[in-house]
Amino acid sequence: MTALDWTVLVAYFVLMVLIGVWSRTKIKTVVDYFTTGGRIPWWLSGISHHMSGYSAVMFVAFAAVAYSYGITVYVWWAMTIGIGVGIGAFLFAARWNRLRAKHGVVSPLEYLARRYNLPTQQALAYSGAALKVVDIASKWVAIAILLNGFTGVPMRWGILLTGVVTMLYATLGGLWADVLTDFGQFVIQFGAGIAMFIGVLAHLDGVPTLWTMWDQLPAGHGHALNGPYTPIFLIAFLFIKTFEYNGGMWNLAQRYMAAPSGSAAKKSALLSSALWLVWPLVLFIPMCAAPLLVHPGKPEQSYVELSQLLLPSGLIGLVLAGFFSHTMAMVASDANAISSVITRDLAPVLVPRVRRLTDAATLKMARIVTFTFVTVSMLIAIATNGEGVVLKIVVDLVAATMGPIAIPLMLGLLPWFRRSGSRAALASWAIGLIAWAIVKYGVGSTDQTLVVALPLATSLVVYVGLGLLLPENRPEVDELVDSLNTDPDETAARPAAVLS
Repeated sequence: MTALDWTVLVAYFVLMVLIGVWSRTKIKTVVDYFTTGGRIPWWLSGISHHMSGYSAVMFVAFAAVAYSYGITVYVWWAMTIGIGVGIGAFLFAARWNRLRAKHGVVSPLEYLARRYNLPTQQALAYSGAALKVVDIASKWVAIAILLNGFTGVPMRWGILLTGVVTMLYATLGGLWADVLTDFGQFVIQFGAGIAMFIGVLAHLDGVPTLWTMWDQLPAGHGHALNGPYTPIFLIAFLFIKTFEYNGGMWNLAQRYMAAPSGSAAKKSALLSSALWLVWPLVLFIPMCAAPLLVHPGKPEQSYVELSQLLLPSGLIGLVLAGFFSHTMAMVASDANAISSVITRDLAPVLVPRVRRLTDAATLKMARIVTFTFVTVSMLIAIATNGEGVVLKIVVDLVAATMGPIAIPLMLGLLPWFRRSGSRAALASWAIGLIAWAIVKYGVGSTDQTLVVALPLATSLVVYVGLGLLLPENRPEVDELVDSLNTDPDETAARPAAVLS
């Protein structure tokens, strides 16, 4: 990297810290810290929702899939997310927002104690929090691999560098800082992505490359499904991403909660869906074309070598800043969501006096939890040193266990499943995770389709089946679920009291 590249990268880090400092002025209460009080415009909420789904993993693990198998990575990953978020625009987005507007909910799991019971809420909170720590550790590893490939900086120093900067702005600025950095990430990614896209076309056959390169690439690289990615895997992944990206990934529920109204949240979801269907094609086509241009020692390094081959001084720094922005924005977003769950759902149960904290003390606690979460995830990433864990964690562990955790959370919002109570929720969660453990470690299956699809299918069948066979009728659940069908009266002064 040249001095200009380093200048671009350093300027990016400084900007992130400044955003955190500025955002701190917008934070008066814990509600502002976790949901901005519903003051994010729908278009900014939609862009933030879209960008919160990216990380440097895309340019390491998914670039490796594109290099090895071709365009299938767009079909089973980006396209399924786009469709899933589009479905969620009509099912989930407005309901998340109305939980905040009508019931004062701040954490995505806060409503579960009333929808099911306290044990269900706690089980989902603890298992989801543990999963998030491991998931974010994999994101630190991915960005450290990229930084090492571009600059030679040792992985542990790369993890520390990105982690400390993220810790600063996420701890200071809360969700405001997350959303604003997401927008900055969108601008950076647009410039870097277009530059790489044009660079690939210019280096090959120009615009005709878009339809001629597939005949020059290895067999199957132009197929919608290739390698281990089967139709069953695609269907399972679509279900998983529908749950995950509409609130099962807790930080994305916060984007809907932060919009001004339920109808605005729906519009933000539709915008995010459209971006997912279009923009990843611009990013993945250069990755798919990489075998015609570079021959890295490991497929995970293909995007690094492609950037070094095609991009001039300054743009490499911009691309690397884009990598950082992906991971840092996602980690900051997850840290905020985890902090909300611990502050609002876990800590008050473990230490009852937390419920009596003042607003200022609760806000201070939220910042401490955010700081701690980022620190722990960094230590895990440094301890693993990154070898062979990135795609394994993201696809195997997260995708396979997200279903059992997300199904009770997401379906509990919908009126059609109001009779699925705490028995169905806990059984769905527990049996789904047991099914994953048996397939993955008991049987030792290496079939990605089976490992990902079985836990999801098991949890879904158990949740719906027990709701039909052993229905739980509770008037307070009916009242809660029905209240999420419409936006509150515009003349209402303030949301109702926080759910307890």
